[in-house]
Amino acid sequence: MPVVLNLLLLILGFVLLIQSANVFVDASVGIARYLKVPTLVIGLTVVAMGTSAPELVISVSAALSGNSNLAIANAVGSNLFNLLFIVGFCAILYPISVKTAQISRDYWVSVAATVALLILIHTFIGSEIPRLGGFLFLAGFVIYMLVVIKSAMKNRADEDTAEDIKQKPLWKNIVLTIISIAVIMGAGQLTVMSAIDIAENIGVSERVIGLTIVSIGTSLPELVTAIIACRKKEGEFAIGFIIGSGIFNLMFVLGLAGAIMPLAVEHGALFDIAVLTIGTLAFFLYAKSGQRLIRLEGLLMVLMYAGYMGFVLLM
Repeated sequence: MPVVLNLLLLILGFVLLIQSANVFVDASVGIARYLKVPTLVIGLTVVAMGTSAPELVISVSAALSGNSNLAIANAVGSNLFNLLFIVGFCAILYPISVKTAQISRDYWVSVAATVALLILIHTFIGSEIPRLGGFLFLAGFVIYMLVVIKSAMKNRADEDTAEDIKQKPLWKNIVLTIISIAVIMGAGQLTVMSAIDIAENIGVSERVIGLTIVSIGTSLPELVTAIIACRKKEGEFAIGFIIGSGIFNLMFVLGLAGAIMPLAVEHGALFDIAVLTIGTLAFFLYAKSGQRLIRLEGLLMVLMYAGYMGFVLLM
């Protein structure tokens, strides 16, 4: 198809992904509150997973269609955009207070997942990561979630959710969840096929498309949610779901994609994951230095992302 038509379909796919992801998050939170699941669990699971639903569908769809470079680039590119650009941009607008003691467990899980992926990519560069790697990531994610839920349940507080339940009945939230999942799946497939066609038509690699158009497009829900949270002085919530989203992208999204189909690794992926590792460590150093992210540190993070993107586009 013509490039212009593919661009229109790509934009349509992004719009459907973002809107359906928002519906999925709201409906899932409604179900969780009805069942009296703690708010902390909602933030670390439903919000993080819901905002990362587009990345999940696109990476899995890419793996199923044999485009594993797009699957890896989408997950890694989304994490880079979330961590460096979104957090940095929010810090520029609204300096963010960060209690490192509260996020240390989840942060170090994120570091461990990033380093593990770095080792896998370095080991199998130029070949394929076997399915065992994907299953190990999935197992690690399940263990992590069990720890999160167990920890949160210890501090479970009874909350009055009667008003939410009256406004959004359980059956309605269930129906909205099912419909939103179906739309996400269809929109994800549309986005992947359009991105691949664009790459083929203009001679750009799947990796570059995944790191730029696709990863940024699928991260728009995180961007909007983070800005709104920071504007309401809920910066720690934004930091929390950005970290949770990063863990979900690496351990579950790539884990599932890798378990479905061995992921081929091109040499550029090593550079991408190395930058993500450096950015992840830099974030914690900034946050720990003064228990907050100031505007200058946010600007440095955004500039780091801009420099990385410039390098990728000029390679």
